Amino acid sequence: MGEFELIRRYFARKQPTSSSVLLGIGDDAALLQLPADEQLVVSVDTLVSGVHFLPDAPAERVAQRALGAAVSDLAAMGARPLWYTLALTLPEVSEAWLERFASALAQRSAELGIILVGGDTTRGPLSLSLTVHGAVRPGHALRRSGARPGDLILVSGTLGDSRAGLESLLHPQTAERASLDWLRERFYRPEPRLQLAERLASLAHSAVDISDGLLADLGHILQTSQCGAELEVTALPLSQALLDFTPDVETREHWALTGGEDFELCLTLPEQHWEAARQIATALDVPLTPVGRILSAPTLCLLREGQPITLPSIASGYDHFRSQHGR
Repeated sequence: MGEFELIRRYFARKQPTSSSVLLGIGDDAALLQLPADEQLVVSVDTLVSGVHFLPDAPAERVAQRALGAAVSDLAAMGARPLWYTLALTLPEVSEAWLERFASALAQRSAELGIILVGGDTTRGPLSLSLTVHGAVRPGHALRRSGARPGDLILVSGTLGDSRAGLESLLHPQTAERASLDWLRERFYRPEPRLQLAERLASLAHSAVDISDGLLADLGHILQTSQCGAELEVTALPLSQALLDFTPDVETREHWALTGGEDFELCLTLPEQHWEAARQIATALDVPLTPVGRILSAPTLCLLREGQPITLPSIASGYDHFRSQHGR
């Protein structure tokens, strides 16, 4: 099967129509209409077999993981998804694999409200690069650079689940079946917090999605905002599935702080906006938890019940050039 037949059969025919797509898959480039009075938000994300997903991961899981991770970058900016392109590198053409991958990709695209408008295919080790495009009103984009001393640090959802899901795949062990299924779903199918970010954009000072671990990603906010923070480890939101999976407190804290790939949001906002933010999160049925506070001194202090602690076994977070699955 040739490249153009592959694209036509598995990708072009599965795409919905939109008035914003003037020319989509099938030409040298896409022709797109940005909504009036909105700014374009663009991000690219690459996933490599053996680094971001297991080599034997089912095709549909690869699709779900790739798109969820990429769209999470739009959520971190408070943007509304519009379009994406996909560069797909395949070791061989497997029609069965492509059918499952393309069908899952189309379904997940529809769920997230984003349209595939082009890309490229080539032969090589399995990898995917997705460039996602979104829109945001001028002045409403969330950034890493806006944190201010006194801001509360909030995280959405629960932390450490994706790392536990990976652990359960790498080292199967006895655990509650429901817990394993839930943790693996968190690993394979990230849920970008799009609505939450968009509705909190007018309240929050800064935001980042938690892809490399809370410590590392909060560190990005602190560096660009030129401030520090204190973080209360007992406040970290942990799921019941994670508690069921491992009884070891240090392991749970380790995964919650540095495991990465939860694709939750970390936001900072003034304390006077906390109640409004809580009500928004409750209406969306998304947990939102205060875990610390921004400081003026450029340090990151970990606390346990208000007392400073050191956790020497915890590294700074996930690093794509040092880490691999099995970390």
